[in-house]
Amino acid sequence: MRLSGKKVIALVDDEFEDLELWYPVYRVREEGAEVHLAGLEKGKTYTGKYGVPATAEYSWDDLSAADYDGILVPGGWAPDKIRRYGAVLKLVQDFNTAKKPIGQICHAGWVLISAKILDGVTVTSTPGIRDDMENAGAIWKDEAVVTDGHIISARRPPDLPPYGKAFCDALAGE
Repeated sequence: MRLSGKKVIALVDDEFEDLELWYPVYRVREEGAEVHLAGLEKGKTYTGKYGVPATAEYSWDDLSAADYDGILVPGGWAPDKIRRYGAVLKLVQDFNTAKKPIGQICHAGWVLISAKILDGVTVTSTPGIRDDMENAGAIWKDEAVVTDGHIISARRPPDLPPYGKAFCDALAGE
């Protein structure tokens, strides 16, 4: 499997978009990578918008980008909560500095905005946060998936298949 030996963080908080968390997590695992769910509290079970649970194996405070190969940020309403924590913003900034894959879909762009890493980056997101993305300096495209270097972005759940492939390709270095 082409992602054997790779490790990925997937961020969670209440009201994540269920498909936007679990589809990429399973897609990356299918290719052989190890994925750890991380939230504010280790061991806490967070609930998605549609009731699907996700238990954090780690706290954001316990993680270092140096120990991982990529990070996934799901959409939903969770990104508006996640973006308020310095530990998350530092993680995202560290992944960005190291040019390691950062996957974001739908409202997850809010986390990258708060991490201040989008200036001059071409991305997509749900159209609802287009203005936010552009005001952060991003170049916004209405496309299913946009890859700009190590940042992989998608709009919404129907874009999950090409998004999952694009993130796995980036993680594999392809």
